Amino acid sequence: MNCYSSSLTAFPVSFRSKLMTLTMVLAFWVVAVVAPAWSQEATPPPPSSEGGNASSAGIGVLSGLSTLLYLPVKTAFAIGGGVVGGLAYVFSGGNEHAAKSIWTTSMYGTYVITPEHLRGDKPIRFLGVADTGDASTQATTPAMDSAPAVEPVR
Repeated sequence: MNCYSSSLTAFPVSFRSKLMTLTMVLAFWVVAVVAPAWSQEATPPPPSSEGGNASSAGIGVLSGLSTLLYLPVKTAFAIGGGVVGGLAYVFSGGNEHAAKSIWTTSMYGTYVITPEHLRGDKPIRFLGVADTGDASTQATTPAMDSAPAVEPVR
């Protein structure tokens, strides 16, 4: 008789699988969303005359509550776009441009609603926008390979 049984084996298998799934989803979310958001450089906010009053506290609370509603939707959209972009890459025969256009649109954009967004100082971008450097270099640089140009789908 084994007197030293694991405390986790006392729970039913369905509970253990749900617990493991929840743990994996939470771990993926922390790695995929939280860590990159913390690593981004933030510009110092401009000095404001609103600092420390009830209005700034209220808008801060409202931005936090807005983020609690907005972040899961944006994260789910980004994960779905990552999967669809991967499928586009595979089914287009390795066309990286097709996959990147989906990844850029779904994964870039605003993840956290700040007071600047609520005041209208910064736009809330649910759909991501490509870097201007990528688009300008592609537009001005002629294609060096001999592959025929592909007409965009409208």
